Amino acid sequence: MPDRKRLPGGIWALGFVSFFMDASSEMVHSLLPLFLVSGLGASALVLGLIEGVSEAIASITKVFSGALSDFFKRRKPLVVLGYGLAALSKPFFPLATSISAVAAARFADRIGKGIRGAPRDAMIGDMVDADVRGAAYGLRQSLDTFGAVAGPLAAIGLMWVFLNDIRTVYWFAILPAVLSVTVLILFVKEPKKESAPGSVRKTIQWADVGLLEKPFWLVVAVASFAMLARFSEAFLILRMENLGLELTFAPAVLIIMSVVYALSAYPAGRLSDHYGRRIMLALGFVALIVADFFLALTNGRAAGFAGIALWGLHMGLTQGLFAALVADTAPGSLRGTAFGVFHLATGLMLLVASGLAGLLWDLAGPATVFFAGAGFSAITLLAVKFLPGKRLPSLTE
Repeated sequence: MPDRKRLPGGIWALGFVSFFMDASSEMVHSLLPLFLVSGLGASALVLGLIEGVSEAIASITKVFSGALSDFFKRRKPLVVLGYGLAALSKPFFPLATSISAVAAARFADRIGKGIRGAPRDAMIGDMVDADVRGAAYGLRQSLDTFGAVAGPLAAIGLMWVFLNDIRTVYWFAILPAVLSVTVLILFVKEPKKESAPGSVRKTIQWADVGLLEKPFWLVVAVASFAMLARFSEAFLILRMENLGLELTFAPAVLIIMSVVYALSAYPAGRLSDHYGRRIMLALGFVALIVADFFLALTNGRAAGFAGIALWGLHMGLTQGLFAALVADTAPGSLRGTAFGVFHLATGLMLLVASGLAGLLWDLAGPATVFFAGAGFSAITLLAVKFLPGKRLPSLTE
């Protein structure tokens, strides 16, 4: 097993940058479905479209930011810009008085995510050796997700103190966003790159995408299809409200999911370094299938929360590993571009998935949404065996 002490301090610093920003974002996001649907009268379809378009915008932006980080051979300035824009968007949530204003603030926040995402993920790949890459991505993902626990916990406490005043909670979300940018500027150092003579490009060459090889495209294809099964977590919150969860405790949905996610992401990354990515991904999609059946069939909150915990386990077993697979299969000189393409493809599919989930919810009810998710998960599980890496054991072994 790889030794966690081999991970450089910059990985830990990036993890805490993600922790603070995710705490801020989840203070907003954990209450956003109720703010939109109950407070401003949005439908489930509108919620799904806002969430899907937001992630699609982030994904499209990642293509450009990833390519720019390869072109300039500098990643940190784009990472700072992205986190800074996300921090600047936070005051606009408590000021919003319409669905369109909330959507605009959400889009700005996601543009910031798009600007920082591919350069940050590529920078992690630049900072570590291949034999601890799974652990590095898993650690950052775990710290990021612990932020997704801290944010909703803070939201619950503030909702109780301020008598369910969502706007007041949103004002408090500004502080961890500012801390995130501060840690990034002061403590994250970008590794220096040595350029071979004549290797500096004078223009961004989009034809370089064609230099990415078949193993990378297999990762993109499987991860993109998987998004159909992993629509926005906003529908988990709506499902628990449908099962009778009180408004004050709505953030508990993301807390439970995120605790399991955070506790499993780093161990999953380390295990994937040792045993291979595919077996961990396969276990992740088994967990998602079971989660969907819990959420589709239950009439009680206890079983609903069990499904949400399994959803979090799926996230921990898959999200960091897909990032590690991108870094495994892309050349270092095009790593930012590769992450941009990856996030574009998966983000566009998340737009489709969230819109489809909202439509199914409005037309056929919540159970249909989760049954469809289970079906897409089962197909993805079959596709995992075609990914690069150590082969999966057969049923007879």
